[in-house]
Amino acid sequence: MSASISAAADPRLQQAITWLNTLKTQFGLDLDSLQAASSDASFRRYFRLQAQDRSVVLMDAPPATEDCKPFVHVTELLAPTGIHVPEILAADTEQGFLLLSDLGQDNFQNALKNPMPQSELDKLYRSTLLTLVKLQQADTTGLPAYNEQRLLEELQVFPEWYIQKHRQFELSDKDQDMLRKTFAELVQANVQSATVLVHRDFHSPNLMMPLPGQTEPGVIDYQDALAGPITYDIASLVMDARVTWTEEQQLDWAIRYWQAAMEAGLDVPADFAVFHQQYEWMGLQRNLRILGVFARLSLRDGKHHYLDHMPRLLGYVHQVASRYECFNGLLRLLNRLEGRQTVLGMTV
Repeated sequence: MSASISAAADPRLQQAITWLNTLKTQFGLDLDSLQAASSDASFRRYFRLQAQDRSVVLMDAPPATEDCKPFVHVTELLAPTGIHVPEILAADTEQGFLLLSDLGQDNFQNALKNPMPQSELDKLYRSTLLTLVKLQQADTTGLPAYNEQRLLEELQVFPEWYIQKHRQFELSDKDQDMLRKTFAELVQANVQSATVLVHRDFHSPNLMMPLPGQTEPGVIDYQDALAGPITYDIASLVMDARVTWTEEQQLDWAIRYWQAAMEAGLDVPADFAVFHQQYEWMGLQRNLRILGVFARLSLRDGKHHYLDHMPRLLGYVHQVASRYECFNGLLRLLNRLEGRQTVLGMTV
């Protein structure tokens, strides 16, 4: 076992190793090679180990806080589309362990930390748009609905955790009424889009660089998939919470996605201007929610590095809110929180 891994003080890891031992002969597992791979915003952990001539990944999803059954189900929905998702080699859903094929160690977020030539970036993201179109053609059987009620509920983390707890700002009755009306208008518009399988985090941390011999990325961390608006995942991609993209770049990829979606027969508006507003509004909804989620991760869970992404998220929020008159109240509130002044619809 890797020197960086110690099971002695980790009963959960001891349990995982006991399970891996039952698979050792079948897959040729080298338990001494076990090492931490990553963790995420939940309680899931990932470990990598060697299995004969390849590496494999252990997903540890403690049943008390996580359920790995949705991951298994969504994998079964996505596999027939031809996109690159992990193969489930073995599963013990009661204990919360999955043994998965390894899609590599390089996600987009890490790869993009080094400057990438525009031609290479375009090639990478154009192939990713094709992956998204395939994903959206997947069967949605058994997925919960990403409906109006759920979208409204999710938005409540913004006033509770971002405004009141993170910014320590007390909302007036007028502010609260404005937010209720804004959220209602936003959600009612967003649920009008066609329903497809929604990854919910289709962005750089969950997209793996193509493996040798492949042209499209690997897709991971889709266990929270829902059946919901077709605009959600393209908004997640072009308004990435971890990577800043210029509005020009966002627009280029959105147009290319829209063209590919129409060619595939997906139900997107024939007028790009209509689609542009739809995905921007969905992006606004998502980024308001994420501001609340990241504030909660910092304040409740001590994961303060999520605060580093807030300026980017606020930039995306301002980009959309400043374009549509119906969001003037939200824009004024944001400017008060940030100590800015709004003059004649312009932020200064």
